[in-house]
Amino acid sequence: MKIINNPPRGDWDALASRPHLDNAALFETVGAIIEDVRLRGDAAVLEYEQKFDKVNLSQLLVPEEEKAEAETLVSGELKQAIFAAKANIEKFHAAQTLDIKEIDTAAGVVCWQKQTPIQKVGLYIPGGTAPLFSTVLMLAVPAKIAGCREIVLCSPPAENGKIHPAVLFAAQAAGVDKIFKAGGVQAIAAMACGTESIPRVYKIFGPGNQYVTAAKQLVAMKYAAIDMPAGPSEVEVIADASANPAFVASDLLSQAEHGADSQVILLASTEDVAKSVLVELEGQLSRLPRREIASKALCNSRIIVIPDVRDIIDFTNLYAPEHLIIETENYREIGDKIVNAGSVFLGGLTPESAGDYASGVNHTLPTNGHARAYSGVNLDSFTKKITFQEISQEGINRLGPVIKILAENESLDAHARAVELRMKS
Repeated sequence: MKIINNPPRGDWDALASRPHLDNAALFETVGAIIEDVRLRGDAAVLEYEQKFDKVNLSQLLVPEEEKAEAETLVSGELKQAIFAAKANIEKFHAAQTLDIKEIDTAAGVVCWQKQTPIQKVGLYIPGGTAPLFSTVLMLAVPAKIAGCREIVLCSPPAENGKIHPAVLFAAQAAGVDKIFKAGGVQAIAAMACGTESIPRVYKIFGPGNQYVTAAKQLVAMKYAAIDMPAGPSEVEVIADASANPAFVASDLLSQAEHGADSQVILLASTEDVAKSVLVELEGQLSRLPRREIASKALCNSRIIVIPDVRDIIDFTNLYAPEHLIIETENYREIGDKIVNAGSVFLGGLTPESAGDYASGVNHTLPTNGHARAYSGVNLDSFTKKITFQEISQEGINRLGPVIKILAENESLDAHARAVELRMKS
């Protein structure tokens, strides 16, 4: 990783940029697959599973015997860890329930909201180089708390034709209704459009590679809502002289090992801090089993020395990281000034790994700068709000003239007439 010393603000936009992808060709390829799945259903999904995941399936639904087998293949230690993480995620998300009261906006005019669950949701769990059973908990647990009627999960099978047993176990523990062997674009298309086997859902959640991200964006224009725009994972770490270089390096590598297209940024208060972290980074990387993946991610990454804490805060809010770790002496003070980030980790003893797995917060977060406008997944993500209003005779008599004037000045005479009739009654 290259160290960049106190760059001028004019260079910040370039330094805050993510790896560029050629989306034109990508969207054309993805769009063709979505349309094929929409027209041919299961047959298309099975063909793409053979083509992309190299597995010949006879059916997409995971049968009960495979679920039972998966439970025997997961160690007792991992089961206990999954249950402990699930309990913390439940506790944090259950506390997000809102009590919405009736409001008298004027005499005789009462308004309120009702929060209702999204009836059918689809969860996408990537396969690839790591089984993300933690993501199953992050998505299925709040969906269950919200009261979603049908929770569908798709995940690509391995070459043996089966989904990783830990993913299946976590799905059952969290209350997923149906699990299907489908990955990539074909899984997103199937959940968005529906096939003979896979039910159509109203909203799709979950991370994925550039193809999955493009598929979610395309289906959102026609077929189903999505959780948020998301792409390759990323982290920013802020460190000063009080930070432990080994901790900082491990945090950067924790993100880099996610994928070759991940990005990590270190904002160091001095060049000495930057150099000490770089030494640790090189040492830890050499011992990392996934060092080849992490090394590629580090090519997209950078270390920036910014001495002024106000500039550090400004750059961070411009970059809007998915994960932000603040390992400084005054981490609370800096944290209070952060307005653009997916999830913030305060202090040297709070690694990103905690939020990824078991502290209770959700790890499905906006990337690529979308934290400037989007929240991470939370209980609200699985609900929608319906507004209600009730007006009495006194209310329509008082409010009617206001409505009538507004409607007439928009040349909407039927609107005005609907009020006049009620006032006269």
